Amino acid sequence: MGLVGTLLGIIGFGFGIPIGLLVGYFFFIIYNPEDVKEPIIRPLNELDSESLYKVLPEIPAWLKNPDYDRVDWMNRFLFDLWPYLNKAICNTIRSSTREIFDQYIGKYCIESIEFDNLTLGSFPPIIHGVKVIEIQENELLIEPRVRWAGNCNVSVALKLFSFKFTVQLLDLQIFLAPRVTLKPLVPSFPCFSSITVSLVEKPFVDFGLKLLGVDIMAIPVLYRFAQDKIASEISNLYHWPNDLEIKILDNASGATKKPVGILHVKVVRALNLLKMDILGKSDPYVKLSLSGERLPSKKTSVKMSNLNPEWNENFKLIVKDPQTQVLQLRLYDWEKVKAHDKLGMQVVPLNSLTPYEMKEFTLDLLKNMNPNDPHNKKNRGKVVVELTFEPFREEFDKFSGILDGEGKLKSLGSASSQSSSRGGLLSVTIESAEDVEGKHHNNPYAVVLFKGERKKTKVIKKSRDPRWNEGFQFMLEEPPVNEVIHIEVMSKRRRFSWHAKESLGHVELNLADVVNNGRINDRFNLINSKNGVIHIELRWSTV
Repeated sequence: MGLVGTLLGIIGFGFGIPIGLLVGYFFFIIYNPEDVKEPIIRPLNELDSESLYKVLPEIPAWLKNPDYDRVDWMNRFLFDLWPYLNKAICNTIRSSTREIFDQYIGKYCIESIEFDNLTLGSFPPIIHGVKVIEIQENELLIEPRVRWAGNCNVSVALKLFSFKFTVQLLDLQIFLAPRVTLKPLVPSFPCFSSITVSLVEKPFVDFGLKLLGVDIMAIPVLYRFAQDKIASEISNLYHWPNDLEIKILDNASGATKKPVGILHVKVVRALNLLKMDILGKSDPYVKLSLSGERLPSKKTSVKMSNLNPEWNENFKLIVKDPQTQVLQLRLYDWEKVKAHDKLGMQVVPLNSLTPYEMKEFTLDLLKNMNPNDPHNKKNRGKVVVELTFEPFREEFDKFSGILDGEGKLKSLGSASSQSSSRGGLLSVTIESAEDVEGKHHNNPYAVVLFKGERKKTKVIKKSRDPRWNEGFQFMLEEPPVNEVIHIEVMSKRRRFSWHAKESLGHVELNLADVVNNGRINDRFNLINSKNGVIHIELRWSTV
């Protein structure tokens, strides 16, 4: 009886589940209750406090919160443009998913995957208010409240074992509170280089899903589980401070990049250089620089009458984009009177380096970087260099992905903490000034004085509110905890005047707070100025 009872139980369980699903489908989907009443519609002033709390989420944000602005014009713009946006977005979805679908054809007995129907419907998203947040960064931050209750219809047909299965998504509703950041602002259209999107609240997602014509989301347990699961996954991925970054402009479009690390270069030696002098010798030296930089090149000493010079000289270069920048090495023959003769050149891509690992390169010198130039076949000698890339501590996570091994990563982290005591990089960004006024002319520019170095911004003609957005870097061997930086706004005459230059105000900033906090971004009142204010960002980065 035990074996028979077990078999009967298995058979009953196997038949009971399909019968239960059919009964549930009949009661929840096919069966339409007859006692459904029409909702009672009443004006807001007749509702009690409990009813008002229930409808509060439906009230537009601009009506509940004075920080949000009403944007009916934008909703009207979206409504008129939506038929064209609908087609454009659907075409993009088809083209981007075609490669994904092709990867599964032929696998798991799948014969084909394609869209039977794809439309976002006739109702566009509605923006219930926009809040613009003013910050002192070089970026624009807005928080719109978006609601979309669309009549979309997305059907995907899957052909499996010669049978066609259809999955249909319809009646999609999404309520979002995103934070959209346009940064950094640049003088190239569309005036920002990237869009960063994050969510400030957990989103609300509701939709219908039909499988073989049956709305499986009508099952209460499955409906609540799917709704909460999807909303939670979206929130985990993009809830602030997590974000989604969309690149708009490339590196050559005016987007200002901040330093991310230091490249240590040791020029070791050169071998078998060309004979350029009359006596059969050369006087070589090396110039080195990073691509995309306007800073003057660094130079080694000159080795007189030597075709196999030994330098062993060290240099530090500021790196802003290790994925695209290259180290440029140019060798010259020094001449006392005429122009220096070129001995050869070579480049090293920085993406070939591993952070904190020294790598030696023995490079064949070329006349130029044109691979089709026949002059590059000539033997011009070799140059030997040792390179080490050290990212700043706040940038270390971005470059640690190429490292292998947990133990190795920990050792590199300890190396970075030890190297921080050797100093770092002080970055000074002069953003703008306000209400600066001279007695004789108003052509302001800013001058930065620090440890004997003098750097200045460009001149803005005829302006009391100049915007420079220029950055300067100072490489230091130790933290500047006891140092003071002097920044002064000057004005320069344009035409003949007895007053060639005049001061519009200055500030002196103690750098101890910058070292302790890592970064300061603030506006400072100018000394010896009536109402002048200057906006400065100071950043201390260690390797």
